[in-house]
Amino acid sequence: MVGVRALAGKVALVTGASRGIGAAIAQRLAADGAIVAVHYNSAAEAAHRVVADIVGSGGTAFALQADLSEPSGAKNLVGTFTAELTRRCPKAEFDVLVNNAGVSKRATIEDITEEDFDRLLQINLKSPFFLIKALLPHLSNGGRIINISSMGTRAAYPAMAAYAPAKAGLEALSRLLAVHLGGRRITVNAVMPGATATDMNANARDPVASRAIAETIALGRVGTPDDIAKVVAFLASEDGAWITGQSIDASGGQRL
Repeated sequence: MVGVRALAGKVALVTGASRGIGAAIAQRLAADGAIVAVHYNSAAEAAHRVVADIVGSGGTAFALQADLSEPSGAKNLVGTFTAELTRRCPKAEFDVLVNNAGVSKRATIEDITEEDFDRLLQINLKSPFFLIKALLPHLSNGGRIINISSMGTRAAYPAMAAYAPAKAGLEALSRLLAVHLGGRRITVNAVMPGATATDMNANARDPVASRAIAETIALGRVGTPDDIAKVVAFLASEDGAWITGQSIDASGGQRL
């Protein structure tokens, strides 16, 4: 593995890590020395490819399945994760939680159904909330919680009528937990990606549409998953130990 190995001896859980930003985060944390739990819902083959890539590069990773769209999803993930920690480690303790799993629906308020709203709230806010709650006894003092939000919480995108409010709630949770967990030296931050070329953002991957988007970005291009992974890796490292309760814009200066 290349890199500084800033996370050697640490254990990390990354949700929604079978592709896109989550996969890049898992690979970067592993490159920095962490043992990484790669969570997925239905993309088992993709998740195991991420694990294989990490292992093939000399790192350590394992895959875990849980459906975070279900009310029982967080509880199920905690059960399988802590069981695997107990099997692999002296005790069921870990150091870094990255709540990356998310789902979006591009629709204005007129077109969002109650079912849409409930699903977006469950995956983007409720599951991270209860995942954090259940894992707090297992998170080491001096640990890290990093929640992946969106720059759509600071800029008005009418087509994010349900997605943006759910992510804004995740940022509010990050701030209050930073205070609540400060006595344990646990830092809690949110990272706000802008337009990033992933499966979840088809326009950012399209050659024509991405050029139009790039015109709204100060640095002149859409983001890549690696751009976001670098920010997360910094926050997870000792160098990020004095940063907490922040919502960090990682958009390249989109719509400033």
